[in-house]
Amino acid sequence: MIRKAILAAALAAASGAVAQTWSLDSCISYAVSHNLTVKSRELNAISGELDITEAKDRFLPTVSAGASQSFSFGRGLTAENTYANRNTTNFGWQAGLNLPLFQGLRNVRNLDYAKANLLTLVEELESAKDDITLNVIAQYLQVLYCGELCKVADEQVRLSQVELERRKELLEAGKIPELDVLQAQSQLAQDELSAVTAQNDHALALVDLAQLLELGSAEGFAIEPIDTEEPLPLLSPDAVYESALRSNHSIKASRLGVESAGKAVTLAKSGWLPTLSFNAGIGSNYYTVSGLTSESFGNQMRHNLSKSLGFSLNIPIFDAFSTRNSVRKAKVQQLSARLQLNDAQNRVYKAIQQAYTQAVAAEKRKASSAVACEATEAALEAMRLKYNYGKANATEFEQAKTAYVRAVSDAAQAKYESVLRKRILAFYNSPSPR
Repeated sequence: MIRKAILAAALAAASGAVAQTWSLDSCISYAVSHNLTVKSRELNAISGELDITEAKDRFLPTVSAGASQSFSFGRGLTAENTYANRNTTNFGWQAGLNLPLFQGLRNVRNLDYAKANLLTLVEELESAKDDITLNVIAQYLQVLYCGELCKVADEQVRLSQVELERRKELLEAGKIPELDVLQAQSQLAQDELSAVTAQNDHALALVDLAQLLELGSAEGFAIEPIDTEEPLPLLSPDAVYESALRSNHSIKASRLGVESAGKAVTLAKSGWLPTLSFNAGIGSNYYTVSGLTSESFGNQMRHNLSKSLGFSLNIPIFDAFSTRNSVRKAKVQQLSARLQLNDAQNRVYKAIQQAYTQAVAAEKRKASSAVACEATEAALEAMRLKYNYGKANATEFEQAKTAYVRAVSDAAQAKYESVLRKRILAFYNSPSPR
């Protein structure tokens, strides 16, 4: 295995790859900044801000202007009620203003809805960041766990190599049959295969973590170890859930979604209210007829100038049940939002309960694994002595070694399982600020 490590380092140096070591915090920060789902939620939040701007703009008046030019050829009716061949030219312009005075509270309610919707979108963005944070923590610890398994596999290979050399010496001394040496060679080959499998699993775990970070390649990607001996408190699931109800972004987003849906119902009801607007306009035109004398363009513009002011009132009487259907749909969405809130609370509650149960189990496994490691290591050493004196066969020795390796592997798994579940509880208890 040492030769393989030296070879890998030589290849990395030859290719010019420089390993960059990432900490857990740097992985989380990078993933939150580059994750595609998070970026999509950021765009949704930007769209929500634009919706607020649009809702505010609806309070402003609209001003429009236009002009037209027309030509008429051929016979037409004259002022004397006769027909004649005449060519006419007509030019006109106009400008108008429309100011909404009362839109059935639609503009006010639409602004309230846009603001509530933006708050929901912001919390959904933070919820997406929480999700990627938890995924990075889990995968980061998975990489470290696979690294521990690589060390265990390497140790198993080392023990098998030492045992093979020792049996060769015993064979030369005539103390054991050749079959024992062949069994040791077979066991060494199996252990080397297990080591290769463990290395592949570790490499795949690194690739998965790199993909969570949206890195183009996992080449040269390495992570720092964490202090697994640091005492992490085992928080009460009920206390964590109470804290999550106040601070968890997924729950807050769903709760704001209910409020936003309620405002959507109020907005839909605006269709039953009347609307009032103020209108103003100004315009003029220029008209000529072939064969007749016409005033100049400037005189006609002044003489034909017209102005208008007015109010427009619209009272909805029957809109083919359009408003009624809109209100019903909005109420259905409100019920759906309440179900989503219940679902979000249930998902968080289940995640906390599972994390706590798994943390308790992991702590128990850690304690039992520590005892098992000491016991199996002592048993392995005792079996080695018995085998040296011919009081045990090769199969019994390999069984003792396998039990020791399994105990070490279980201890590593329990250690990282405990760290992961306690970190999940701590995260739900109080999400770290970003």
